[in-house]
Parts: sequence; structure tokens; C-alpha cells
Amino acid sequence: MIIPRTFRGSVMALLLFASARWLALPGHAESGGEAELAALQASAKDSFREKVTPFLNTYCLQCHSSKKTKGQVNFTPALKNPGNAAFSKQWKQAFANVKTHDMPPDEADQQPTDEERQMFMDWVARVKYLSPKDSGPFVIRRLTKVEYGNTLHDLFGVDPAIVRDLPDEVFGEGYLNTLSPLQMEQYLGIANEVLARILAAKGAPPTEVQKRLFGEPPAPGADARAAARNVARSLARSAYRRPPSDAELDVLVGVFDLGRKNKLSYTAALGLMLKAVLVSPQFLYITPEGEAEAGREIVPLDDFQLASRLSYLLWATMPDAELSALADNGKLHEPAILKAQVRRLLEDPRSRALFDGFGAQWLGLGSLESKIFDTAKFPQITSEMRQAMYDEARLFFQSIVHDNRSVVSFVDADYTFLNGTLAPLYDLEKTVTGPEMRKVQLTDANRGGILGMPGVLATTSFPNRTSPVRRGVWVLEQVLGEEVPPPPPNVPALDKQDQKTVANLTLRQRTELHRTNAVCANCHKILDPIGFGLENFDAIGRWRDQDDTGGAIDAAGELPGGKHFASPKELKTIIAARKEDLTRTLTEKLLAYALCRQLEGYDEIVVDQLTDSIARDGYRMQTLITEIVTSYPFTHRRIAEQLTSSSK
Repeated sequence: MIIPRTFRGSVMALLLFASARWLALPGHAESGGEAELAALQASAKDSFREKVTPFLNTYCLQCHSSKKTKGQVNFTPALKNPGNAAFSKQWKQAFANVKTHDMPPDEADQQPTDEERQMFMDWVARVKYLSPKDSGPFVIRRLTKVEYGNTLHDLFGVDPAIVRDLPDEVFGEGYLNTLSPLQMEQYLGIANEVLARILAAKGAPPTEVQKRLFGEPPAPGADARAAARNVARSLARSAYRRPPSDAELDVLVGVFDLGRKNKLSYTAALGLMLKAVLVSPQFLYITPEGEAEAGREIVPLDDFQLASRLSYLLWATMPDAELSALADNGKLHEPAILKAQVRRLLEDPRSRALFDGFGAQWLGLGSLESKIFDTAKFPQITSEMRQAMYDEARLFFQSIVHDNRSVVSFVDADYTFLNGTLAPLYDLEKTVTGPEMRKVQLTDANRGGILGMPGVLATTSFPNRTSPVRRGVWVLEQVLGEEVPPPPPNVPALDKQDQKTVANLTLRQRTELHRTNAVCANCHKILDPIGFGLENFDAIGRWRDQDDTGGAIDAAGELPGGKHFASPKELKTIIAARKEDLTRTLTEKLLAYALCRQLEGYDEIVVDQLTDSIARDGYRMQTLITEIVTSYPFTHRRIAEQLTSSSK
């Protein structure tokens, strides 16, 4: 059944009225710090006043203040309120620059001693204690393209590919929440297509989906409007993922009334009402129910919001019947029940969404499909190879989650998943054949884990060669959670070096030329060794003993702390030993993904608590996920506009 387009203006006017009421809901957290943090807060305040402020005055403010702002860095506002979450990223960047001796620059009149640098870095690590207890900004977000298609499938049984023409999302910690007129037209078009697939044509018997959604029409003489309101309540409960308010029902019944006034049949008017549901902000966004209690700054999520937040995190779709029933009964927020639901959802095949949404983003594989390779040099990179690379990482990630392995397994696992397409990159084409991916035990200790995975190695390379710098940065940031300062301006890339000078040099030797530039040396001495340690893998992840120039691969290096290695397997051993860093990094990244925002302020204290709990259970992956789902920022929302930092 097709709904006439002539009512679009009136329907949209009603929906805009509903949107205005919804968008007027308060959106934001809780002031004050916990008593047990008082001593840490006092210590951080004292250190800032007595040591950090003089450090900044002496070494930083000449170039980074309200009077003079180089590199768009201004410490003057941060001096007044250092614990404000708005400055979290600035402090982290300052930490990285001071650690690598990039700041103050070499030409500065004064340089801090090593003790002063360490004092500053120690304080930055404790700035979190100046933040009040806060669940952070609450993001009311729009469904992603994948989530939207999955939700339409679960509601109506339509193919998720019905959303294929919507634009793809940009990977990152957060979501795009705006709706352009073009996107609204696209959503209207999809709604029309959904109705055409699930509702019977005029005069035809109703479809099974139609019977389920609309029930039996009212008997002659019965109150059709009351029946329509009951249908609206049922539709909205499913589509909005929570019970609708009376005001929301009034809007939907108003759409039904509009259809009846324009001579539509009862069923056709219900179809128009369903269309209104499908383009409403309550469906397109994950929205809270009603207004929060007056006078509160932070409130627990209601069970309906919690059910949606959980199901979209782990399944990328709406809550199922069991989650919805627990929410209806007010039981989901109970810790034991919530933890049991996390385990249940992770056991379901739909939990592959956790990799497709988070895992691929974390490993950088979201760009694998579109990444450009030198096809003359690497003819192996076909669409089948790209898919096999992605599937290897997906199945590996899922195995660690499903088997509840330690997060260290991401680095030191001795197995992977291969098929006949991917096996040649491992020199296993004689033992692994056919298109089916299967688990393969690895005997080469250089392989196994994400550091030796072709998809990761390929995405951290250039189209025609490896990049020790990119690989080093990736390991530091994505695996070990370290902040890497951006490269200084005006430093030539390797392909811009004088070709006569570098003609007979290996890639390692050419890269090491950067260290002759004092501006580059401090960073490169940290990240280059990691990249060199992976140079035995070429740009698509094959093992090699010589680089493209024919020179022997030198994978030896030293990491801070005097840790030496001479091969990928030895580098992996060193990194795997840093289990606390691995756990914290993964916790931070998954928490940011789950909250749809960057972490800041009090979030750092939450991460401390989570990593301690995860460590006590052997760093297990399901424990990490469960701790995040039951954490304070995941289960609460801020409704006050702004918090006052406790550092004032």
C-alpha cells in the first residue's frame, strides 16, 4: 500500500512540532567530588599551585598564552581552571611534547631539567583528580546506517540493504547527529519503500506483518480513533524502544486524523501514521523518556534507555523481547541481571556487530576496502583478499570475546583464521585451501596477534611500500595508548629526500636520516624502533628477509626502559608484557565508543577503577566489556548544563 504524497507537508509539520518538544528536553551531570578523593584532589591542587604553575610560567607562557599563542595552544584559561574537562586533551598533548623533549623547543632560552619534566608529567597524570564526579556529556545520537537497517529488519522483516543509498558514517569516537534536508528526503523514501513491502495493496488481503502491526480493524460503529491510539501505542513502544508519552501519542493520532480527513480508509490512515513513526526523531535517534526529576544534575538511565544503549553497542540493533521485558519490569538496571544480559548478548551471533562497529575502527580496518594499493606491485590485493583480511581480524576478535580470553591474546595469540585466498601471505597455501575461513594453529612465533596481521600491516603502509613510522605510531596509540605528538611542519617525506644521497640506503637507513634533524629526533627515537621491528612484513603482510632495495632487514631495536629486541616475535613479547597498558588502552577506546564521545575529566578515574577490576579477573575480554556496561558513565546521564570543576 502506497501512502499519498499530498499529505507530506502536513505530516512533516506535525513531526516538527513533536521534534521541537523532544529537543527541548534537558540534556546534561553531578557536581562535587567523592569524599575519598579529597586527599588526592588536595595534593593535585597543591602541586599545581606550587610547582606546575611556575613550570608553565617559566617554560611555556612566553609562546602559549592569551598574549601570544603559537600553534593555537593557550595555557592561560587552563591555569585558571586546570581540572576543566575542556582542557583534558591539551594536558595530554603537553605531556607528550614534554616527554619527547619537543617542548620547550631547542632554541628556547631555558630548558627544564629532567626532574622538572618528570614532575610536570606526574602532575598531568593526576589532573583527573581535579574533576568532579560526572557521567560526562550525554549524547542523544542518531542511528547509524547499519543500525537503522538492522532495526528496520527486526521490526518489519525487511532486508537491511533497504538503507543502501544512505551515506556511510565517518569512523571515530562519536556520531553524526544532524539531519540535512537531503537526508530527510532519503528517510522518507526508505519509509515509503518499507510500507510498500509490508502493507497490502488496496483491496488485497492484509499481509502477516500488517496483521501483527495493526491488528483487526474496529467493528462498524466502534471508536476507530481509540483503536488507532492503541495501535499507535504498540507501534511506538517497539519503534521508540520505550513506552511513548501521551504527547507523542497525540502527535501520531493527529497524523491518523489527518489521513481520515483526507478520505483515507482506516488501514491507509494507520499506514500514514506508521510512516510518521519511521521518520520521527524518536525512531531515528536513541532518546530518553520524558523529563528528569527537577533539581537533579545526574540521573541513572531508565531501563529502556539502558536496554537500547546495550543492544546497539553489542548487536547494532534494537533490544529484543527479553531485554524489552526486563526494561518493562524495571529489572534491567540490577547489576546481576545487567551482567547476565551482557553475557547473553555476547553469545548471540549478532554480537559480530561489536567488531564491525568498534573492532574494525580500533584496528584501523574501516579503510581497508577503499585503501589504494600499487596493483602492479601487489596484484594479490583483490576484493576477495581485502575481504579475507577483514574476516581474519573479525573472527580473531570474536574468538577472544567469545572464549573470554585475556586481552593480551590480541598480541601473543598463536592462532589465526585463514582461507585459501589469505593463506599465501602466510606461506600456508599448501595446507589451507578453499574459500572457507577456518582457525589455523601457527608455528611461527613471529606471527599471531594483531601486530603480524596482514590487514593491519597493509593499512599502516603506503600504497607501494611499508612505513615504519606509521606502524610505530599505530602500535603506540592503538595498542599501548601513548600520545604521539604531531610531526613538525616542513619536514620532507622520504620520497622527497635527495635521491642520489639515499640511492643505496635501505628503508631503515633512509628513515633514520630523520634523526639527524634535531626537531624530529626525539619522537623518532621512540616510534621508529617499533616500526623497524615489523619491517620483516612487507606492505601487504608477507614475510621477507630483504627490503625493496635488496638490503637485509634489520629488525633490531630498543624501547624505553632498556628493552631490546631483534625480531617481531621479541617485540611482541615486550609489548605483551605491558598487559596493564594494553588493558587500559582497550578499555579507554571501548568506553569512548560506547559513550559516543571522547573521554575527559572524571572518565579517567572511571578507567582506573575499570582496569583494576579487569586485572583482578585475569584481564579477560568479557570482563572488560561487562565492566564498561555497568560503569557509572554508561549507566548515568548528565542533565545539568555545566559542572563547576572542583579545582576552583
